[in-house]
Amino acid sequence: MKLPTFPTSLARLIARLPAWPPSAAFATACNRAAWPTLGELDWSAAHGKRFRVHVKDIGLSMYLSVTPDGLKAEKSGPVDVTFTATAEDFARLSLRLEDPDTLFFNRRLLIEGDTDLGLTLKNLLDAVDWDELARRMPLALGRIAQAARQRLLPATT
Repeated sequence: MKLPTFPTSLARLIARLPAWPPSAAFATACNRAAWPTLGELDWSAAHGKRFRVHVKDIGLSMYLSVTPDGLKAEKSGPVDVTFTATAEDFARLSLRLEDPDTLFFNRRLLIEGDTDLGLTLKNLLDAVDWDELARRMPLALGRIAQAARQRLLPATT
């Protein structure tokens, strides 16, 4: 099932934003919703490294780094690795509706720069147990994410 497309007028507005506010919002949301689970992984290879998440269809770039306490928003500038995909592909990755390797080999997920670091980060995120992550999300976020995922999963026969 295809996810809804991002409204063009909203995409144009987002594309005009400086990188800092979306980076800070994304880091805060990830730290609040997912870091209790993600923080249990070995992120040492990423400490001190900067990466960029580029959502190409809406012109959004977020600059981040990993600290022992979670994601940290960074100002725009040089990065060690960039991940590029559409908003739908990032959403599908987040909900585990698509395998990152499939998107990578179909050139829907681009990893540029230090590809070893990029693959390490991808593998770390891919190792997270989705059900455990959703179960540990605060408030009703986990239930909402699980419901969205179930709704979008292909029906099995």
